Amino acid sequence: MPEGDTVKRTARTLDQALTGRVLERAELRWPSAVGTDLSGRTVLGTRAVGKHLLTRVDDGRTLHTHLRMEGSWKIARTGSSGARGRGPYLRAVLGNALWTALGDRLGMLDVVPTRDEGTLIGHLGPDILDDAFGTDGLAEALRRVAVRGSTPIAEVLLDQTVLAGIGTIWTAEPLFLRRLWPWTPADEVPDLADLLLTTRGLMVRSVESTSGPTVTGEGGRGQGAYVHSRMGRPCRRCGTPIERGVARKPPTERPIFYCPRCQAPR
Repeated sequence: MPEGDTVKRTARTLDQALTGRVLERAELRWPSAVGTDLSGRTVLGTRAVGKHLLTRVDDGRTLHTHLRMEGSWKIARTGSSGARGRGPYLRAVLGNALWTALGDRLGMLDVVPTRDEGTLIGHLGPDILDDAFGTDGLAEALRRVAVRGSTPIAEVLLDQTVLAGIGTIWTAEPLFLRRLWPWTPADEVPDLADLLLTTRGLMVRSVESTSGPTVTGEGGRGQGAYVHSRMGRPCRRCGTPIERGVARKPPTERPIFYCPRCQAPR
């Protein structure tokens, strides 16, 4: 599932293409949105909240979308072949005079009054990529983690009601950097604030990267993932083969990659 950094980049792309422009085409191919017409409205902006996207228009409505596992938003120049909007899995087409945004295989789509956005995202914890996270969000996130007690830290980081935007990549990578066993009880994690800020730092760098998720090597050089999706390959730090475990129980289990030596249980 695309994580908060990918969704943040998607919001930025939609902003660049749609914000301040009038929708000349607005097709929402979703059962609950049948008959909803956004054409003629000016797009005010698109905001990412965790893994959710909120596209607001000037009549007081918001188009809410979520990419889930396979979804994406792509931009094509209006009038080009890529902007035709054909395909069995295309769920939304938003076009202005210059650009057309195409939502393919979207996992969620709703249109609600902007004042009611909270009914869709009000359950989320603080967005780790929010500009104010370091002041307001961090304290609230620490409070929510504390409530989880001895729940394994990997499971807490994946819980969107505790902290919004983190998925399996940005759970595994900071835990490796901090040499933490993924199943360490959350209330036993030393310097939890530092762990959360490390996670945010990695994700911010990914947002700013044009190539997608990357981490910064301990020597200061950019490289691929330390542990995520590297099962059986040598640890970049000690050479031990990376292992794969599971966080949470079915049907919401998620894979967690880790180094059994660098992240041995304490």
